[in-house]
Amino acid sequence: MNEKYPSPYRHITHAQQFTPAFLFKLFALTQKMKKDPASYSGELSGKVVATLFYEPSTRTRLSFESAVHRLGGNVITTENAAEFSSASKGESIEDSVRIVSSYCDFLILRHNEDNSSKRALTTSHVPLINAGSGKSQHPTQALLDVYTIYEAFGHLDNLHVAVVGDLLHGRTCDSLVYLLSKFPETTFSFVSPPNCRVKKSLREHLTETGHSFAEYGSIQEILSSVDILYITRVQKERFSDNAQYLKAKSSYVITKKLIAHMKKTAIIMHPLPRVDEIATEVDDDPRARYFEQAKNGLYVRMAILRTLSDHQK
Repeated sequence: MNEKYPSPYRHITHAQQFTPAFLFKLFALTQKMKKDPASYSGELSGKVVATLFYEPSTRTRLSFESAVHRLGGNVITTENAAEFSSASKGESIEDSVRIVSSYCDFLILRHNEDNSSKRALTTSHVPLINAGSGKSQHPTQALLDVYTIYEAFGHLDNLHVAVVGDLLHGRTCDSLVYLLSKFPETTFSFVSPPNCRVKKSLREHLTETGHSFAEYGSIQEILSSVDILYITRVQKERFSDNAQYLKAKSSYVITKKLIAHMKKTAIIMHPLPRVDEIATEVDDDPRARYFEQAKNGLYVRMAILRTLSDHQK
């Protein structure tokens, strides 16, 4: 594991920090929790978890908070820390984290800055979990994404993954690719509008790790060969220029007619929320896994909290 990233048993900040051995151990625990969540109801008894979210969230915040409650812990939270915390008075991330981490046993942070989790690590007294840092990373989303893939295929190597949409601003895309590039013979196809191309740093990473990848403007070029079709929305909130957003908006829409060209064994994923990227007519297709994917977030995050807790004893 790269030394510049913390141990996944202490903090969770980047997808790059995980090893395959860690993943398979976490996924085995996730499977047990999904099958019988009630048997883990006392694992966080007496523990307090703070969720400090500076950006909007539905699935990430609520699944984490539900995970805490299901494990018998307690939550202190603010769903809009940018407005309803001392950040509105100009307090730095470092000072906020220093104070809030003294009130809890685990701190879950979402922030609009790309390097927010790195800054938070300098002052946190407790295990820190990055729940989304700007357009940079979303490691727990990647964990639930990869768990969903593992659940569907039973393995994580020799897969063709197509990542479609806003690849320039999409932190879920980066985290997913960093995680799947841990496994051999994984091929990546990136499909995006010209102004939302995949980041140079990610292309360099795949070149360094020896993974095959290609970039496309049309989804039809690769649809019949993919195992995983990972769709993302064009993130309006990340564009400073509305004209650039409108150029990229609605570039790709997945319909029933389109997925007729996909393998029967393929799966369709989306980190949600969707806007118009996937027509609702696709929801009933057995290859559509995005709602199950979101549900898996609860059990993966239960497993994360249990794993971190075990290593604090």
